[in-house]
Amino acid sequence: MTAIKHALQRDIFTPNDERLLSIVNVCKAGKKKKNCFLCATVTTERPVQVKVVKVKKSDKGDFYKRQIAWALRDLAVVDAKDAIKENPEFDLHFEKIYKWVASSTAEKNAFISCIWKLNQRYLRKKIDFVNVSSQLLEELPKVTEESVPSGENQSVTGGDEEAVDEYQELNAREEQDIEIMMEGCEYAISNAEAFAERLSRELQVLDGANIQSIMASEKQVNILMKLLDEALKEVDQIELKLSSYEEMLQSVKEQMDQISESNHLIHLSNTNNVKLLSEIEFLVNHMDLAKGHIKALQEGDLSSSRGIEACTNAADALLQCMNVALRPGHDMLLAVEQQQQRFSDLRENFARRLASHLNNVFVQQFTQALLQLYNRSYFLSVPGHDQSSTLAQHSVELTLPNHHPFHRDLLRYAKLMEWLKSTDYRKYEGLTKNYMDYLSRLYEREIKDFFEVAKIKMTGTTKESKKFGQRRLSLVVATLPRKESAVKQETESLHGSSGKLTGSTSSLNKLSVQSSGNRRSQSSSLLDMGNMSASDLDVADRTKFDKIFEQVLSELEPLCLAEQDFISKFFKLQQHQSMPGTVTEGEDTDGGTLSRQHNAGTPLPVSSEKDMIRQMMIKIFRCIEPELNNLIALGDKIDSFNSLYMLVKMSHHVWTAQNVDPASFLSTTLGNVLVTVKRNFDKCISNQIRQMEEVKISKKSKVGILPFVAEFEEFAGLAESIFKNAERRGDLDKAYTKLIRGVFVNVEKVANESQKTPRDVVMMENFHHIFATLSRLKISCLEAEKKEAKQKYTDHLQSYVIYSLGQPLEKLNHFFEGVEARVAQGIREEEVSYQLAFNKQELRKVIKEYPGKEVKKGLDNLYKKVDKHLCEEENLLQVVWHSMQDEFIRQYKHFEGKNLNICR
Repeated sequence: MTAIKHALQRDIFTPNDERLLSIVNVCKAGKKKKNCFLCATVTTERPVQVKVVKVKKSDKGDFYKRQIAWALRDLAVVDAKDAIKENPEFDLHFEKIYKWVASSTAEKNAFISCIWKLNQRYLRKKIDFVNVSSQLLEELPKVTEESVPSGENQSVTGGDEEAVDEYQELNAREEQDIEIMMEGCEYAISNAEAFAERLSRELQVLDGANIQSIMASEKQVNILMKLLDEALKEVDQIELKLSSYEEMLQSVKEQMDQISESNHLIHLSNTNNVKLLSEIEFLVNHMDLAKGHIKALQEGDLSSSRGIEACTNAADALLQCMNVALRPGHDMLLAVEQQQQRFSDLRENFARRLASHLNNVFVQQFTQALLQLYNRSYFLSVPGHDQSSTLAQHSVELTLPNHHPFHRDLLRYAKLMEWLKSTDYRKYEGLTKNYMDYLSRLYEREIKDFFEVAKIKMTGTTKESKKFGQRRLSLVVATLPRKESAVKQETESLHGSSGKLTGSTSSLNKLSVQSSGNRRSQSSSLLDMGNMSASDLDVADRTKFDKIFEQVLSELEPLCLAEQDFISKFFKLQQHQSMPGTVTEGEDTDGGTLSRQHNAGTPLPVSSEKDMIRQMMIKIFRCIEPELNNLIALGDKIDSFNSLYMLVKMSHHVWTAQNVDPASFLSTTLGNVLVTVKRNFDKCISNQIRQMEEVKISKKSKVGILPFVAEFEEFAGLAESIFKNAERRGDLDKAYTKLIRGVFVNVEKVANESQKTPRDVVMMENFHHIFATLSRLKISCLEAEKKEAKQKYTDHLQSYVIYSLGQPLEKLNHFFEGVEARVAQGIREEEVSYQLAFNKQELRKVIKEYPGKEVKKGLDNLYKKVDKHLCEEENLLQVVWHSMQDEFIRQYKHFEGKNLNICR
C-alpha cells in the first residue's frame, strides 16, 4: 500500500499541487468487484482545499487516472455501519449516498480517522460521524501551522507524520560508520552471532561511558534543566499569544474564504453572461429578417423584373432564417417559437401569392396563344378572299408557333419556383399540374393544325383538298361569332378557384368540337385520296413527300427539346446523365399524380425528377405520337414506297435524339413511331411479295417482262437513292433478300404457267432483266443473286436456242438422233449404215426433203417466230438470233460429220 501511495502522490497529486494524506482500497457494494482508491488530499496553496478523490486504474495500461473528486465541505455524513463489530462497509453522503466496501477494516478506520481530523482542522461545518468508534474520534491538540517545524511541513501532526514517514533511509554518515564497522569485523558475514556479541559488548561500554559522563556533568545538567524550564515558560507564553492571534485570524480566514467563494461565483456569472450574449447574438443574427424583405414578401410586385428580384432575395433570406440550425434548447424559447411561427406565416402567404400569380401568368399566356390561333382562323374566313388561294398560302407556312417569348417571361420566376419547390411542395406540384393542363391543350391544337397543313401539302391541290378547304373555311366562318365569348369562357374555367383548375373543361371541349370534326372530315378525305398505285406518282411527288416529312420532324424536334429544356430550368428538375429507359406501365399520362410512388409534399430524388420530366412531356405532347402515326398512315396510303423515305428520316432523327439523351421524351416517342414505320416498311415488302404471288398472265398475249420484275427494279433504284449513307442499311438488305427470292420463285412459277410464250423465253428475258438491274445498281448484298440470275439467263437462252433449231430440219434431226441412239446401244458407226432405216438411201430421201430454199424458208420462219416470242423492251432478238446462227452452224458441221461416216 505504501508503494501505491507514493506512486499516486508522484503521478496524480504532485502535478496538481496536492498532498495525499490517507488512502483506502474500496469497491462499490452490491456490484462486480471493480477496485478503486479513495484518497484524502489537501492543497499546498492557500486557501487550503480538502477533497476526497476517487482514483481508478486505467484499462489501457498500468497507470492510474483521476476519475472524480468531491469537496470535503460537501460531505454531510460518514456512516461506518457498526461501531462495535469489525465491518469493512461504510457510506459517504455527498449529493447522493455512495456505498463502499473497503479491502480491510483497518484501512477503513484509518481513512475515517483522517477524515475526522481534517474536518476538525479545516472545516467550520461539522460532519456527522455515525456508527464510528469513539477511539477513532480522539481530539487532537490545536497546533498552528507555524508551530510545526519546517521538516514536518509535508505531513499532518501526530499519527499522520508516522503514516507518511513509516520508512526512513540511512544518511551518509550512518552508512559510513556501518561500513567501517563491517570492515573491522571481517567475520561479521560468516559468524553473525560473534559479531552481534561484539556489538553488544561495545554498546555496553559506550552506555557506561555515557552514564559516567552524565554523572560527571550533573551541574551542567541542572543548569540546562533550568534553561529548559525557562524556555518552556516562554513557549507557553508564545503559545498563548499564538492562540489569541489564531482566534483573531480565524474570522479573517472565514472572510477570505467567503471572498474567494464570492469571486468564484462572480467569475461563473460573468462566464454565463458571455455565453448568454453569444446565444442571443446568434439568434439575432440568424433569425432576424430585414423589414425590406418582409415588405417584399407581403407586397412585392411579381410582374416587374425589379420586383421579382426583390422577392427572390427576400424568399432566399426567409429560407435561410427558417433553415438555421438551432442549438440545443433554442426551440424551447418563446421568442424563437414566435419568430418561427412568423416565418411560417410569411412563407405560407408568399407561397400562396406566388402560386396565384404564376397561375394567372399561365392563363394569360394560354389566352394569348388561343387568340393567335383564332386570328389565324379569322384570316382564312375574310369575306371576298379566294378560299383556294388562302388555303394554298396557309399550306406554305408549315411551321409551329414559337413559344420562346413565353419561356423567356416565365424563366424570370425560375428561382422562385425553386424556392417554392423546397418550401411548399404541394403548391409547386399544383402549379406543375396546371402548367401541364394548359400546355397540353394548347399544343394539341397547334400540333393538330400543323399536321393538317402537312397533310394538305402532301396531297397537293387536288379536288379533294379543295373540297376539304371549302368545308374548313365554312366551319371557321360559322364559329367566328362565338370566338370572343369562347375565349372568355375558357379563360374563366382555367382560372378556377384559388388559382387552380376547376376540373371542368367544358369550354375547351366546346371550342375543340368544330376543329375536331373538321380534322376528322379532312383526314377521311385525305385518306380517300391515298387509294392510288405507286406508278401514278413520279419522283417529284416522292421528293416532295420526303421534304414535307423531313420538315415535320425538323419542326417537332426543336419544339420538344425547347419545351423539355424549359421544364428542366423552370421547375428545377434534373434531366441529364440519365440511364436509358422507357416509361413504365401505369404512369398517368392524362393527368392526376405525377408519379404513383411519390408521396405528395416531399421533394423527388434525382431519378424520380428525370421520370417527372418524361411524364410531363408525355402529358403535354400526348398528341404527337398519334398525329405522327396518322401522317405515316396517310403517306403509306398515298404511296407505299413512302415508307422508305420515312424509315430513313425517322431513323436519322431517332439516332440524333438518342445521342442527346437516350431516355428523353423525344427519343422515346420517335423510337415508338420508328417501330410503326418499320412495320409499314415490312408490310410494303410483304405486299410486294404477295402481289408477285397473285400475278395472273394473259393467255392470249406474250408475257415479256413481268410487272413485279419491273417493280423490283423501280424499288431497288428508289431504295438505293434513299438509303445512301443511311443508318438502317441492314433493314434494306434484309428486304432485298426477301424480295429477290420472291422474284426468282414467282418468275419460275409464271414461266411454268405460260401458254403463249415458251417457258425458256419467260425465264431468259426476266432473268436477263434482273441481271442487268443488279449489275447497274451494284448492290453488295445481292452479288450471289446476280450471279444466279446470270446463270439462269444463260441456261435458258441455250435451252431455247437448241429447242428452236430442231424445228426447221426436224426429219433430218430425227434421223441423226436415231443414228446416235444405235451407236449408244453399242453398234459401231460403220455398221449403222447396213440397217434399213439408216442406210444411205434413207439419208438421201431425208436430204431431198430439205433443199436450200426450204432450209432458208424454215430459218426465216424461225426468225419470225423468235421475234414473235421475244418482247421489245428487253431487245434480246439479235442476241438470241446470233446464238441460233452459231448453234445452226455447229449442228450443220455435226450432221456433215455423221453423213461422211454413213457414206463410207
